[in-house]
Amino acid sequence: MSHSNRSGAEAWFGKWALVTGASAGIGVALAEELATEGTNLVLTARRKDRLDSLAQRLATTYKIQTEVFPANLADPAAPEHIFAFTHDKGIAIDLLINNAGFGKYGEFHSVEKGRLLDMVQVNCSAVVHLTHVFAQGMVARRRGDILILASTASFQAVPYISTYAATKAFDLLFAEGLAEELKPYGIRVCALCPGSTESEFHVVAGQDKFIHRAETAQKVARTGLRALAAGKSYVISGLGNYLGAHGERLVPRRFVTRTAARMFQPKEE
Repeated sequence: MSHSNRSGAEAWFGKWALVTGASAGIGVALAEELATEGTNLVLTARRKDRLDSLAQRLATTYKIQTEVFPANLADPAAPEHIFAFTHDKGIAIDLLINNAGFGKYGEFHSVEKGRLLDMVQVNCSAVVHLTHVFAQGMVARRRGDILILASTASFQAVPYISTYAATKAFDLLFAEGLAEELKPYGIRVCALCPGSTESEFHVVAGQDKFIHRAETAQKVARTGLRALAAGKSYVISGLGNYLGAHGERLVPRRFVTRTAARMFQPKEE
């Protein structure tokens, strides 16, 4: 029987998944894909109203169990609160999806410092923190899966979103290293690297004018879940994105960065 049209999410039927950043974009699409295949969900993000309506819709439509825990991952204490919530409910998380993240476009020195530090907190520190607290149980049970949202920006410096690209390079290398470390314990780890995706991300980042050839969030979600289920340590969503990311290895790094700078440089209004 062909599985080509399957999302890969059937691997987590009847299990519990935790999805961060579950109120929009790829987070919603990942929750949808998992719910379709009978995965129970703990959904977390900042916006409680959105989480509640998504949880209710998925529980009703797919007859799964859902739990909601509003949290802001810019708060360093948030990962412990999320873990305590699942622990108190007696929920063993078999799939951790570190999807929450944001970017900010602009000249580094003119972007508000707090925004940049929050970005490092959400995109890097919270990912390490959540992965650490949930990996303990996975190692003890000798099973579990972790999906980390990286980006095509993980593969090179990108001027004018320099901090964002650096956080995503961190996420990619972190995931690839953990994939090897945790394999002996029966745990799969994969970094999902999307390019432009139809979501609110670019609007929040202030770079919506640069979007072209965007993939749907559903396509990206399926690509990630399928790669994780197949045991890949990273996956780039979209052939054009794949060729772009790997083609950069053939030219000097500074040339790639310079080209990106020309593309992203703020235009005089």
